[in-house]
Amino acid sequence: MTNMPYPHAPLAQPVCSVPPRLGAHLVDGGVDIAIEAPHATAVWACFVDPDNPSSERQVALNPGMYGIWSGHVEGIQAGQLYGIRADGRWDPAAGHVYNPAKLLLDPYARAVGRSPQLNPALYGYVIDDDGTPHFAERDERDSGAYGPLGVILPYTPAPTSHPYTPWDETVIYEAHIVGLTKTLPGVPEELRGTYAGLGHPATITHLKSLGITAIELLPIHAKMSEPFLTHKGLENYWGYNTLGFFAPEPSYATESSQQAGGQAVLDEVKNMVAALHAAGIEVLLDVVYNHSCEAGTDGVTVSWRGLDSSLYYRHDSANPGAFKDTTGCGNSFDFRRTSVIRMTLDSLRYWVEVIGVDGFRFDLAVTLGREGDNFNPNHPLYSAMATDPVLRTVKLINEPWDVGYGGWRTGQFPVPTADWNDRFRDTLRSFWLSEPAAMLHGGHGSDLRDLATRMAGSADLFGHGRLPGGRGVHASVNFVTAHDGFSLNDLTAYSHKHNDANLEDNRDGSDNNLSWNHGVEGSASEAIMTMRRKSARNLMACLILAAGTPMLTAGDEILKTQHGNNNAYCQNSPLSWLDWELGEHEENMLATTSFLLQLRREHAVFRPTQFFTGSPREGDALRDMEWLDASGNQMQDYTWFDPQARLVQMLRSGRGISRDALVIINGQAQAEQVTLPWGRGTDFELMWASQWERPRDHTEHIAPGGHLTLAPFSVAVLLGGSVES
Repeated sequence: MTNMPYPHAPLAQPVCSVPPRLGAHLVDGGVDIAIEAPHATAVWACFVDPDNPSSERQVALNPGMYGIWSGHVEGIQAGQLYGIRADGRWDPAAGHVYNPAKLLLDPYARAVGRSPQLNPALYGYVIDDDGTPHFAERDERDSGAYGPLGVILPYTPAPTSHPYTPWDETVIYEAHIVGLTKTLPGVPEELRGTYAGLGHPATITHLKSLGITAIELLPIHAKMSEPFLTHKGLENYWGYNTLGFFAPEPSYATESSQQAGGQAVLDEVKNMVAALHAAGIEVLLDVVYNHSCEAGTDGVTVSWRGLDSSLYYRHDSANPGAFKDTTGCGNSFDFRRTSVIRMTLDSLRYWVEVIGVDGFRFDLAVTLGREGDNFNPNHPLYSAMATDPVLRTVKLINEPWDVGYGGWRTGQFPVPTADWNDRFRDTLRSFWLSEPAAMLHGGHGSDLRDLATRMAGSADLFGHGRLPGGRGVHASVNFVTAHDGFSLNDLTAYSHKHNDANLEDNRDGSDNNLSWNHGVEGSASEAIMTMRRKSARNLMACLILAAGTPMLTAGDEILKTQHGNNNAYCQNSPLSWLDWELGEHEENMLATTSFLLQLRREHAVFRPTQFFTGSPREGDALRDMEWLDASGNQMQDYTWFDPQARLVQMLRSGRGISRDALVIINGQAQAEQVTLPWGRGTDFELMWASQWERPRDHTEHIAPGGHLTLAPFSVAVLLGGSVES
C-alpha cells in the first residue's frame, strides 16, 4: 500500500477563481483542481507518472463552501495523468463508503489516460478471490495500479459551425462507430472502427448518398464493462455503462491517437465532427446520464461512489444503504440534487462548445425527470436545457421511459424536446408483421385507426398541451428498429430471439418483438425470402413517409442480420458489424431506401410541419389530409372499426408548395384493385411500389378514377398535380 494517502501530504495553494470551477483547469504555472465531495473529511489530487505508477504524487485539496475541495498545484502541465482519493466515513448502512485506498476518476476529467482494469482492489469492500463479498468491511488494498486516470487538457473550443438542419428536413441514422466502419470498403485498415474512420470520406459518401442528415452515435462517453461480462471474455460493446461524462471513450480512437495520449484522442473526435459538419451532417450523441458503471452497492468504486455516494446516487430513504434503481443497471443518479443537474448541464455544454456536437438522445430519460419516485415533465433539468443559451439551440431527444414506477412517458416531455415514439414502432411492426402472421393462421389483425394515427404524426401523443399544436409533429421521432432489438431484416426472419452468443442462456433480450419469420425461422426458400424483403420495404416506406422525424438504424438499408440476436450489447464482433459485401438483394434495398429518402427530401408534402386538420388550408381546394377507401371515396366512420378493412388511401395536399401525395396501404392477405381519387383532376404518377424489388427508372401515369392493383401486404406511392396546381 505504498500509494496510500499520507496525512501530511503537501497542501495545495488556494485557487483564484471563486467559486472554483469543478474539474482540472490549466492556468499560468500549473493547474486548478476542484472536486465536489461534501461528506469527505479529506480529498487528495494524485498525479501519476505512467512510466512509474508507484511514484504517485499526492496533494491535499482545501475544504471550501458547499462541499467543494479545491487547490492550485504548481508545475502541472497539459497531458498529466491524475486521479482523486477521498477519505471519510465508512458506514455502508448509512450510504457512506469512503475509502482512501481507491483511486478515483475526476467526474469532470476531459480524457481518460488509463481505463480501469478489473481487479478485486477496485471494490471498496472486501471481496474474496472466489468473489464472496463482505460488504461491511472496508477493503485496504490500493487500487492505484488498476483505477482509472484522467488527463489534464487545455480548454479549446470546437473549430466548427453547426449545420442547424431544420427538424422537417432531419433524417436520423443511429449507428455505432465500430459497427459502421469496421469493414467498410474505402476506409483504410488502420482507421476502421474509429472516430477517424467515421469521419473518413468513404463513410461520409455512404451517408450522403443514402440521404442522411444526422448521425446519432451510440455512447462515446468513456465506459467500463460490467464485471460479469469481463469474466466471460465479453465487453459492453454498446457503451451504456458510463465511466465519465466529459471524456470520450479512448478505445474508439486510432492506435496512433491512443499512443499519443488524451489530447490526440480528443482531437480525433473533434476532427470527426468537423468532417461530418463539412458534409452537412449533424452529430447527435446517445448519452447515459441516468446511471454509471459503478452498478449497485456490490459494484466497483472508480469515481462518484468514492466521492460521495449519498450525493450523486438515489438511495432508499427507508434503507440508506440500498440504492433506488429505476434504470435496471444497479444505480440511478439523483436528479433532485443540484450537483447532479449541474454536472449534466456542464457535460452537455462541453460537448457542444468544445467538441461541436449538435444534439443528444437521452437514454432512459424518465430517470432524468424524476423527483424521487415521481416524474415531473417540468423538471428543473428540462427547464434549464430549454432556457440555456447553448443547449436550447441543439436537438434534444428523449428515450421516454425507464423501469421505475410509471416509467412509460412517451409524449409527456416538455418543449423543445422530441421523443422516441415506441407507439409508432409497435404499431408498424404489428400491422406489417405480427398481425399478418395471425391472419394467415386463421386469426385477424387490427383495424386501421392506430396505423393512420401514426402515419399522420401521432397527434394523440404530441398534439396536446398549452401551446397550440402541442409539441409539434416533429416531436415524434419515428422508428421501427434501433440498436436494441431485432434488425429490420431479422424482424422478418425470426419469430423468436436467438441470443446464445451472449452466454446468458437466451434469457436476455425482449420476448415482445412483434416479428414474423414468414413461416420458418432463419434461412428459408427464395419464395419466403421474397415475402420477407417486401415486408422490410413496407416498414421502411412507412417509416420514411410518415409525418414526423424518421430514424433509421445503421445496416437496415442493406438488410443487416444479427442472426436473430436481439440484444447484441456485448458483441463486438462480425455479429454486430455491418457486412459491406453486398449481393443483389442488399443493393436493391439500399437503392430502395435511398429512393424513398430522395422522395421525402424533394417533396415537402412528405415533411409536414404541422398536424393535419382534415380541412383545406387557406387558398387550397384540397383538404390537407384525406383518408379514402379502395373506391376512392372518403372513409366511412364505421370502416375505421372493421378489422377486415385493412386497405386505405392517404391523400396529402402539397398546398401549392409541393406536389400532392397519395400513399396506398394494403394490409390484406389478397391483392385488391384500387380506384384512384379525383384529387385535383389531374393524373397521378406512380413513383414506387413495395412489390418492386428495386425502384423503376420509369413512372406510370394514372388518371383520376383509374385503377391500380396492389399486391397483398404492400404499399404504393403516387404523386399528383404539380406545384402550380
